[in-house]
Amino acid sequence: MIAVSLTNISTLTFQNNALDSIEALESSISTTQNQLSTGLTLQNAADGPAAMTQVNQLNTELSASQQYDSNGTLASSNLTLEEQALTNATDVLQSVQSLADEANNSSLSSSQLQDIATQISQQLQQLVSIANSTDSNGSYLFSGYASGTQPFSQNGSTVSYSGAEETSQVQIGENQFISSGDTGSSVFMNIPAGNGTFTTSAASTNTGTASIGPGTVTDASTWAAAAASGPYTISFSSPTAYVISDSAGPVTTGTYDSTTGGTVSFNGIQVAISGTPAAGDSFTVASAGTSSVFATMQSLVNTLNSTDLNSGQMATQISQSIEQLSSAVNNLNDVQASVGARINAVTAAQSSESSQQTDYQTEISSLSDTDYAAATSQLSTEEVALQAAEDSYASLAKLSLFNYISG
Repeated sequence: MIAVSLTNISTLTFQNNALDSIEALESSISTTQNQLSTGLTLQNAADGPAAMTQVNQLNTELSASQQYDSNGTLASSNLTLEEQALTNATDVLQSVQSLADEANNSSLSSSQLQDIATQISQQLQQLVSIANSTDSNGSYLFSGYASGTQPFSQNGSTVSYSGAEETSQVQIGENQFISSGDTGSSVFMNIPAGNGTFTTSAASTNTGTASIGPGTVTDASTWAAAAASGPYTISFSSPTAYVISDSAGPVTTGTYDSTTGGTVSFNGIQVAISGTPAAGDSFTVASAGTSSVFATMQSLVNTLNSTDLNSGQMATQISQSIEQLSSAVNNLNDVQASVGARINAVTAAQSSESSQQTDYQTEISSLSDTDYAAATSQLSTEEVALQAAEDSYASLAKLSLFNYISG
């Protein structure tokens, strides 16, 4: 009885071992078939914990890189739309500059000047429309991060800005951010007045025909030191003599020849005066503040429609508007150059991210993709081994002694 019992135990062990071996081979075959059907060696963390950790990290980095790429595409699209809007705005301002140059002619009648003013008013409305440009989703290009708010509104002769003062920053690389737009205030509102350094104007009480130009800076450091003492007044005591004064009193004197006009120079700046001043006429030179391009255009319209200005006052105000329009165009050009640089930055970043994504995908593939040749060979070996195991088990099960002991 003991011998039979031991034999039964050995037989049971044999059966269990044989079945375990067959199940293990079947499991291996299933795994290999799954690898061949999915193309992936790593089905779960148990297939290779260290490799799976690397793959997960690489997938995270790949996803981030793809998001940077997507961010760049959106930013580039918005910047391209802004670039076109800036080009359109520049065309408008250059057209207004041409109209202002045409109007700066003392031989034109009031009716002709008013006709030009009407054209500039129409150009002003067109510029407001451009400044309110939107993308395909209806988001405003010049509202900063408040893209759902219409940036500009026109109420009578006043155009006001309601957008944000900051722009949205878009991440286009691991450590790279760019502005996806520009605020309307930086593009259209905060334009340096006059020539950008100082402004000139004619007193409303002038009775002569003299006008003053926008002027230029000859010595920036001297003017910088003197500007705080301004504004400066050029007062004509007679048609040929003037006094320049600051807030503390007279600074210098000079003579003027109305037949040739002349340049008045002081404290690092110079201004051109032309025409014939009357005794008591005066002109003011003051440090430049800022003005919106809309206000500049509206001021020019008001000047051309005015019936109270003499030729000198009108010429001065038109010249001032032309100078400020030039500053506005320069500002648009600067913004457009910045937009172009950002578009180029996005292109370069996307090229870099594309290369990085290829590297990530190659590394992920090397860690997780199935080697079809090796897997096919392995499957064939496993199938042969399984068949052999099954045949061996079946053959042993048919032995008479085995049947006797089993029975």
